[in-house]
Amino acid sequence: MSRLDSFIRRLEAQRRMLDWAAAAIEGRDGLVLELGLGNGRTYDHLRETLPGRAIHVFERDVTPNPASMPPVDRLVEGDMAQTLPAFAARHGRCAALIHVDVTTGVPARDAVLFAWLPQHVVALAAPDALVISGWAIEHALLETLALADGVPDGRYFAYRRRDRD
Repeated sequence: MSRLDSFIRRLEAQRRMLDWAAAAIEGRDGLVLELGLGNGRTYDHLRETLPGRAIHVFERDVTPNPASMPPVDRLVEGDMAQTLPAFAARHGRCAALIHVDVTTGVPARDAVLFAWLPQHVVALAAPDALVISGWAIEHALLETLALADGVPDGRYFAYRRRDRD
């Protein structure tokens, strides 16, 4: 499969997972956290899919398409290794949905580069919160879930935050 075909399949899976997660948290209290802004495509999709929902975005280098810029009061700029713990200290386990959209595109590299991330995701996830990611996240308090229809195993990952092992 060409890298272009792989990219298209990843985006299709991402959209299905975002739509699935948005439907799953309907009626639940809690923030939506977008870890990684990039060009702003997934933030824009979440904003459209979850109108009126508080979506906080974390990004080190903020350079989205201007049409996809989050409001200043919902943008947390800086290194997530510092901004996520600071946000958790202020807000606690506040998120109904966390979308982990930070990647180098190389799963083995991501596992090393972002080894610190799962503990921060768990610290922000409310009881039974959903966590979706383009790469596998391992933590004892994250229970693996079945993916949305049409999303092949290994293309995206879904978890529910458990309260204990």
